[in-house]
Amino acid sequence: MAEKYNIMTLRRFSALSHTLAILCCAGLFAMAPTTSRADTLQDANRLLKQGQLGPALEKTDQVLSTKPKDAQARFLKGLILTEMNRHNDAITVFTKLTEDYPELPEPYNNLAVLYAQQRQFEKAKNALEMAIRTHPSYATAHENLGDIYARMASQAYDKALQIDSSNASAQSKLALIRDLMGASTRPSTLASRSTSGKVPLPAAPAQKPEVAPVAKAESAAAAKSEPAPSARPSEPQATSAAEPKQNANGEAEVENAIRDWAKAWSGKNVKAYLAAYAPDFKTPGGETRSAWEAGRTRRIDKPGPIQVTLENMQITVEGDAAKAKFRQLYKSGKFKSTATKSLVLVKRGGKWLIQQEQVSN
Repeated sequence: MAEKYNIMTLRRFSALSHTLAILCCAGLFAMAPTTSRADTLQDANRLLKQGQLGPALEKTDQVLSTKPKDAQARFLKGLILTEMNRHNDAITVFTKLTEDYPELPEPYNNLAVLYAQQRQFEKAKNALEMAIRTHPSYATAHENLGDIYARMASQAYDKALQIDSSNASAQSKLALIRDLMGASTRPSTLASRSTSGKVPLPAAPAQKPEVAPVAKAESAAAAKSEPAPSARPSEPQATSAAEPKQNANGEAEVENAIRDWAKAWSGKNVKAYLAAYAPDFKTPGGETRSAWEAGRTRRIDKPGPIQVTLENMQITVEGDAAKAKFRQLYKSGKFKSTATKSLVLVKRGGKWLIQQEQVSN
């Protein structure tokens, strides 16, 4: 279902930015689909890829009017409803799919993503456990489940601090989890292809950017609705082993933008730090943009220096989109962390801005 609480790569519950693809499950072909049905679903998927959600929904309903139990059409309808932000309707569709086809893991995973976006983490956890039970090698569900556990842990530590704000152990654990979750965009990963071995319809691209979520708030569950902190330097400047590369593909511009972001973070310049994120940044865990910014501001404004160091940066640029991967070393007070961070950046108004953020060990 994007990610990402790779509805949670839940990693990396980020508004969702996900790769959508149509599920073709075991047993579907036993229904002997007609050519007209297949063509109609192909048309619906094409319309979904083009962002024409209303016509796409009409196409799926056309198939379902004659084949109400068609699993592939129902799964596609759930994806379309998710893209339309009709999350309760999508939940209904995927729930019915799990009842009629309990052997399929993808509907469970996508249910989990939707539940994570609504901060119903217990329901998300149960759905992911069912996905794994039906398909033990389903990597996306395992990752999303890790994101959910992180989210739930974050809530527990936060509650402990509400009861005893002087609990240093809970403070350090909460900080660690939020750092791990902060850069992730999950759970925001909807099942993008069938794990049952059948050939899916052509994948639809990531949904149109939503201003404010991703899906996540503390983002952790991402475990991805994770979904921003990393390393920080005691000096207002991030250090790196290599100077920006100058070439015709724009890698240097992207690297400079990333280092300016790290410099603002290290220098505790909250305004410049937040300005490095695109308006449609996929917030961790699907939390609102305002909630995410408030959380980041509180963490950066805490007393004490921050040091963020970036190493081994790898950048690829394709037009007005870029991907970057690097090793991030973060230090704040007695807390230290080292992680691999991945960013998706977009060029807006001549500036490279962060649209997605993921962190892994």
